[in-house]
Amino acid sequence: MTWIYFLDLFGTSVFAISGVLMAIEKRFDLVGTLIIGFVTAVGGGTLRDLLIGRSPVGWLNDRNYILAIFIGYAIAYIFYKRVLRLKKGMFLFDTLGIGVFTIIGLKIAAEYNLRVETCIMMGVISACFGGVIRDVLTNEIPLIFRKEIYAAACFLGAVIYVIMQKFCPIENVNVMVSMAIVFIVRYLSFKNGWTLNLKKFDDVNGFGNGDK
Repeated sequence: MTWIYFLDLFGTSVFAISGVLMAIEKRFDLVGTLIIGFVTAVGGGTLRDLLIGRSPVGWLNDRNYILAIFIGYAIAYIFYKRVLRLKKGMFLFDTLGIGVFTIIGLKIAAEYNLRVETCIMMGVISACFGGVIRDVLTNEIPLIFRKEIYAAACFLGAVIYVIMQKFCPIENVNVMVSMAIVFIVRYLSFKNGWTLNLKKFDDVNGFGNGDK
């Protein structure tokens, strides 16, 4: 087990929490909240694996991902009010999570000898599309279609990783720098109201989405 694997499990749990919190706010029942937490956590990775023909889908081979989702589910329910008060912290964890998922998704796609641009897109899908599925199921406009910078941060981090792979032989350095780029761009854009249309957005609901 590597440090990025543990970060992957941590990100899975955080995304499950974000999905469950939104489902609770929408007054879903216990089963509904579990489903929303589940698709938020692993929806992006599942879609990636289906697109590249990876079988079975990644999380089916590792029960730790299921455990991480149930832990997130329990935390969201048991500590609901406390988690809401920690929304800023959850945003930071979520931002770290999309960086992890971006690089993991890219690396998995690269194992299938896909073109580099396809690998980059698979990294973005891994990080963002669990949140897209969650938002669609809860009748929200998906976060990546709103003004704030989200998918673009993942795209930039993936591109940096690909470039560094050509010049730096130390894999851990490449991974850490690329994830840091995603984190920094996402955090600064959220904090300063940066958008791709160069207009400052007025309000942001919730905290991020991605998945494994």
